[in-house]
Amino acid sequence: MQGFTFRRTRGLNSMARDKLQLPLPFEKIMELHEREIMRYLLRVSGNREDAADLFQETWLRAYRAYPRLEPERDVRPWLYAIAVNLSRNRARDGARRTRVIVADGAAKLAANTKGEIYRSLNENDGYATVHMSELISALPARQREALHLRYFAGLNYGEIAEVMDCSPQSARANVSQAVRKLKSMW
Repeated sequence: MQGFTFRRTRGLNSMARDKLQLPLPFEKIMELHEREIMRYLLRVSGNREDAADLFQETWLRAYRAYPRLEPERDVRPWLYAIAVNLSRNRARDGARRTRVIVADGAAKLAANTKGEIYRSLNENDGYATVHMSELISALPARQREALHLRYFAGLNYGEIAEVMDCSPQSARANVSQAVRKLKSMW
C-alpha cells in the first residue's frame, strides 16, 4: 500500500496554476496601451480636446466591459475596436451638428477661396501634410479606418480584422484600396 505524499498534490496544483489564465490587472493594460490609443485618437480626430474626450470614454467603456472579456481574447484589438466605434460615433454626431445652411453668396465666396488657403502655407512644411489629411478624410469610412489602424496604429491584418469585424483578407483589401486611391489622388 502506498502512502499519501504531498508531491502528487503539488504536481496537480502547479498544473492547475499553469492552466489557469488570470487576466492582467486593468491598470497594467492601461499602462501598456494608453499611449498608442491616445496617438491613434489624436490622428483620427485631428483635435486634441476631442481626442482627450474619446480617450477617457474609451478607457471608461473598457473598464466597464473588462470583467466580461474572454480570457483568451487579445486586449489590443479589443481596445482599438472600442476607440474606433467611439470615433465613428463622434464623427457621425459631429456631421449631424455641423449641417449649416449657407447663403448663396457666402457659398460662392467659400467655393472660390477654398484652394487659396493652402497656397499661403510653406510648400515644404505644411502643404503635404494638410493635403494628405484631406485625401485620407475623403476615403470611404472602412478604407480610412483600415488605413489608420495599419499605418498609424501599427496593427497587423489579423488585428485589423478583429477590430473591424471582417476577415483578414478584407482588412488587407481595404488597406490596399485606400493606398491605391491615395496614390492616384496625390
